[in-house]
Amino acid sequence: MGEWLGKNVELTPTGIAHGGYSVARLDGRVVFVSDAIPGETVEARVTDDSKSSFWWADTVSVSSASEFRVAHVWPEADVALDPTRRVGGADFGHISLAHQRELKKDVLRDALIRFGKVDPATVSLLLDKVNALPGDDKVGGLGWRTRVRLHTNDRGQVGPRARKSHDVIRVSSLPLASAGINLIAPLSEEYGDIGSVDVLSPSIGDPRLIVGNQKPTVIREKVGDREFRVDDNGFWQVHHAAPVTLSAAVRAAIDPDHFDATAYNMDLYGGVGLFAAALADVGGPSTRVTSVESNDRATEHAGENLVEWIGAMAETAKVDRWLSSLERRATPVEKARIHAATVVLDPPRTGAGREVMALLTRLAPAQLVYVACDPVALARDVAFATAAGYRLSALTALDMFPHTHHVETVATLVRDGNPPE
Repeated sequence: MGEWLGKNVELTPTGIAHGGYSVARLDGRVVFVSDAIPGETVEARVTDDSKSSFWWADTVSVSSASEFRVAHVWPEADVALDPTRRVGGADFGHISLAHQRELKKDVLRDALIRFGKVDPATVSLLLDKVNALPGDDKVGGLGWRTRVRLHTNDRGQVGPRARKSHDVIRVSSLPLASAGINLIAPLSEEYGDIGSVDVLSPSIGDPRLIVGNQKPTVIREKVGDREFRVDDNGFWQVHHAAPVTLSAAVRAAIDPDHFDATAYNMDLYGGVGLFAAALADVGGPSTRVTSVESNDRATEHAGENLVEWIGAMAETAKVDRWLSSLERRATPVEKARIHAATVVLDPPRTGAGREVMALLTRLAPAQLVYVACDPVALARDVAFATAAGYRLSALTALDMFPHTHHVETVATLVRDGNPPE
């Protein structure tokens, strides 16, 4: 460690970085600062000076506040507290909601240009704004979470964790969580050494707790006029409006000139079939789509949730292995159907990655509809696709996680030329 560790310095950040940190400079070195807003001046404590090219720091006080600074929506995360005692999960909670979206737009734009190698003019044309989800502005971006994981400390007390720490913070409320979660969240109770307590409020049925490694129970979630079966400890979109909003965004992202309902359409990392259903809604009863998901319980539910489409299938497999097998076994007729296909993919935060993108682009479907929760991971995968002959043709950014640095993006990549021989 260097001589600056633990020292307080005055910084004036000039930009925002991926991960929610403001970017400042000290003696020519980049410093990533938590709890600061570009344009304001803060006193910050250096927490890591081990790198020669960049350091990390936490804001400890604000000397000259940005016009966009507001009282933090979560008192237990406020800048007045010691940085080690600030709760995580609301790292943009001190920024006005509209400006949060401008910062997220900046991060997405920068990622697509720097990592995605997308022409700046194209990004400006496709990326107009980060869109609010229905109802969020009316309630100040609060009350949207339908799933919250709490943790227990060595005394069995329950709470979320401090930012960048496993320390449990006792809180009086969960302002980003739904009313149902706040109704039953065990914030003042003691549970013993069980590790975690999950609190969820499904769209159908009462809020519930999952204590420790409790056996999963099947619940139902309503999306428009359709119901989806999912395990209570399985993956489901966290924002109460996300399933409807994302389904609509996926449908809108499918380029009709590149869509064939009878092609070898795919929903990769398909979960319980939410986006497979969105794709099938575009094609109607004749749609053929295969959902691929590594979790066997989710695949089982996907099969149930997609039963109305006779051409829908759900397979349990890791996406890279499944695509590799498909590439080896595909007949000439199947290859032609793959070339006409629409592929929806919703990979984990780390992205699909080089291997999956290489397999996909060799299979050469007509279009890719990519659902991303990480701008840099999306941008890297866009670069892989465009290098293989695809073109970024549409982009929708959604503020699915208000008061956090996260942003959801739905991107369309089309293949304009003939598929490879």
